[in-house]
Amino acid sequence: MRSLSPGENLPLPSSKVIVQVRSASPVNTSALLLTANGRVRSDDDFVFYNQPSARGVQYRDEGAVDTVAVDTVGVEAAIETIAVTASLDGTGPTSFATAGALQATVFDAARTPVADFVVPGLTSETAVVCLEVYRRGDAWKVRAVGQGYDTGLAGLATAFGISIDEPEPAPTPAPRVSDPQPWPPTTAPTTAQSRPGAPTPAPVPNPAVAASAAVPSASPSPGVSMQSELFAPSHAEVQDHGIQKQGSKMCRVGLNGEVMARQGSMVAYQGNLHFEALGSGGMSRMVRQAMTGEGVPLMKVSGQGDLFLADNASEVHLIDLDGSDGLTINGANVLAFEPTLSYNVERMRGAGAMSNAGMYNCVFQGRGRIAITTNGGPVVLNVSGDTFADPQAAVAWSSSLRTSVKTNDSFGLGTLIGRSTGERFTLAFGGQGFVVVQPSEQPPGGFIGGTGQGQDAGVGGMLGGFLGR
Repeated sequence: MRSLSPGENLPLPSSKVIVQVRSASPVNTSALLLTANGRVRSDDDFVFYNQPSARGVQYRDEGAVDTVAVDTVGVEAAIETIAVTASLDGTGPTSFATAGALQATVFDAARTPVADFVVPGLTSETAVVCLEVYRRGDAWKVRAVGQGYDTGLAGLATAFGISIDEPEPAPTPAPRVSDPQPWPPTTAPTTAQSRPGAPTPAPVPNPAVAASAAVPSASPSPGVSMQSELFAPSHAEVQDHGIQKQGSKMCRVGLNGEVMARQGSMVAYQGNLHFEALGSGGMSRMVRQAMTGEGVPLMKVSGQGDLFLADNASEVHLIDLDGSDGLTINGANVLAFEPTLSYNVERMRGAGAMSNAGMYNCVFQGRGRIAITTNGGPVVLNVSGDTFADPQAAVAWSSSLRTSVKTNDSFGLGTLIGRSTGERFTLAFGGQGFVVVQPSEQPPGGFIGGTGQGQDAGVGGMLGGFLGR
């Protein structure tokens, strides 16, 4: 097997080759199909775990490593170069400087290794073009590249012509009856009130539950075939429009339009509803997910009817954003939100990959309602001075807050042999805002189904794996 240096090339040993990418840290492997001008023709020329094939090129997950198989006979004539790339997935080091060796190996059709390339000199890069398989006249060659990008997979993709523009702003939602506590929450309890300037529509009764709601409890009633406390009004569905709480562990959406919800969260519905899988919400979020591992696997639900959502019997809470501040939250804790809200995956400022929301979080902006989940009933802390929370218990907070990590234990021999308080690190918050803390020190990835990192991020979501689980 021949070891290549940067810029060195050699002829392909056969028309079919396999490029294997290996790193000591978790990486996502992808391939870009480039024309003579060095750019893709469209997003279809981007091959990765959520779009695993194009003509003559196929991505494969082989467990510990990812591979890109190239059949040069099947590659379209317009394609001159196939760039094989690697990008950090956000679950490990923040750059390749501490990620360990990054190696790309070329195998022939019989799986015999013919060449390898260890990318040298990486520092602040988070995405790298490892090798190029390219045309030279009627023949094909492979060249060692090793070009890095500090801006991650998003910067690499943009450089080769992939569009990661954000979607157009969503239309203003229809008014609804009542709101929960405002965001940021007030310190004193407030009564439910309508959104400013919004008319109060009359609830739409559901004939399927009207009779059940009228049954007082388990007492016998003439003409009723059975009695149970299940038929009490406390178990009947709520009748308001929009996203509402249905008990403490479910939400009901009185739908006449559309709503965004976590994939797989529907437990029941009535009426004429249409479900459309959206993955992570577009190419922009797909790119960020491949780089960060954070996001929300979404579905769009549209039509008229009643939609019921839940997530593993987690506690459900409603938050209204008025546009003055954003909400930073782990994607795994998002259940549903109105399409007037927008979100991005952003790196946590000053805290590293130590919180329940990880190094990267979903940051929601705009005006609208979002339903979130917690593992147990949370406490909402008013941040006006120094405030600290266990990194695994902090679920969401005001996006305007400053975050950092505070070390509580002194590091020494006692720490090395296990003498620790168990509270070595805490997440520090500064500024003005609120922090939602759940009564569970759930580790990252410990929620049911995981937190959507890398290729496990949910159907169709490269930008996310985007809302987690």
